[in-house]
Amino acid sequence: MYLSTTRASDIAGDTPVPKGPLRAVPGTVFALGLVSLVTDVSAEMVTAVLPLYLMAGLGMSPLAFGALDGLHQGATAVLRLAGGRIADRTRRRKLVAGTGYALSAVCKAALLVAATPWSVAAVLAADRTGKGLRTAPRDALISLSVPPGEQGRAFGVHRALDTAGALLGPLAAFGILWVAVDGYEAVFTVSCCVAVLGVVLLALFVREAPAPPPAPTRPPLPPVRTLLRLPGLRRLCLTAAVLGLFTVGDAFLYLLLQRRLDLSAAYFPLLPVGTAAVFLLAALPVGRLADRLGRGRVFLGGHLLLLGACLLCLAPVTVPGGALLVAGVLALLGLFYAATDGVLMAAAGPLLPAELRTTGLAVLQTAQALARFAGSVMFGAAWTLWGPGPALSLAAAGLLLSVTVVAVFGGARADRAS
Repeated sequence: MYLSTTRASDIAGDTPVPKGPLRAVPGTVFALGLVSLVTDVSAEMVTAVLPLYLMAGLGMSPLAFGALDGLHQGATAVLRLAGGRIADRTRRRKLVAGTGYALSAVCKAALLVAATPWSVAAVLAADRTGKGLRTAPRDALISLSVPPGEQGRAFGVHRALDTAGALLGPLAAFGILWVAVDGYEAVFTVSCCVAVLGVVLLALFVREAPAPPPAPTRPPLPPVRTLLRLPGLRRLCLTAAVLGLFTVGDAFLYLLLQRRLDLSAAYFPLLPVGTAAVFLLAALPVGRLADRLGRGRVFLGGHLLLLGACLLCLAPVTVPGGALLVAGVLALLGLFYAATDGVLMAAAGPLLPAELRTTGLAVLQTAQALARFAGSVMFGAAWTLWGPGPALSLAAAGLLLSVTVVAVFGGARADRAS
């Protein structure tokens, strides 16, 4: 019903939202959520098996995997800005996003012929290029579809649907590995087919109303310089970068759990399922909580949850306590994503003018992606030099320090800005 009734009025910034606990979101948000759900099924099928495939199957070292994991984060950086700027200049956010989704679908097929660690890395870099192109235009479409007071809820609905795909993708990979003789190739083939379906859904069901041109006032500055003059956006970029530098990727935590508990390779894809299940359940409630309590506070609190997951991974554990350790780490990771992913975009949206909304979100995403790229490389190097335990201890200490610095010097002002 939502898809068939999507109209141009759905994406106007002042669209009235029905009251009540079950009030509907605009059709654009729901349609984009379904596109993300299908695309995430495809992406997470690959992501769920990739750490073990590269390190156990192709013999990649922890340092090389850290560089690749950072590339997974950082390869989107420049393309986020380019995609955001193109989308704002042309006011064709759906087209730019669709190009990114299509590029990622092609990359899933390319994984079938990539046979070395660095050929896989090249394909993944191209896949992240597609993600870089699509993420800011997609988030701008969501942000422009609801009024400022509903940003957290709209992103919560989208992220909940997106995370349903993140839940189903690893389950699909687990099922394929369980029954297929040549499991990895089968995973990549099915992933490609599902990615194509996501592109079709975007083309058929996502609508975009033409935005009126902005009224001329004075000769404009270059867009990024204009945006960085906004104090609230500057603070958010700095906060995201400082915290991102010590954000340990979930793939590293899954690998550490697998090594500590000697989990079978066949069960490895199930670890992201637990994270996704918690994220799915928490995304909407946490988004609504962020609208009420302050998005800056919730974003900062999410990093404390990640710190808790790191500390749990460092705790001594006996064999009977292995299940509790896994459950605790996955629950904290899921809550971390619920409190940070959509909440950061919801905090930025109301700070940005509509005509530069996509570029502004891309600037923020780029700051975070570059910091996480550097953090992944450093963590991989520390793991290679000193082992996983000392590396995780250093990362946890850095995360605690960065949360403290942000809370003392920027937390309250970030909340007022959001």
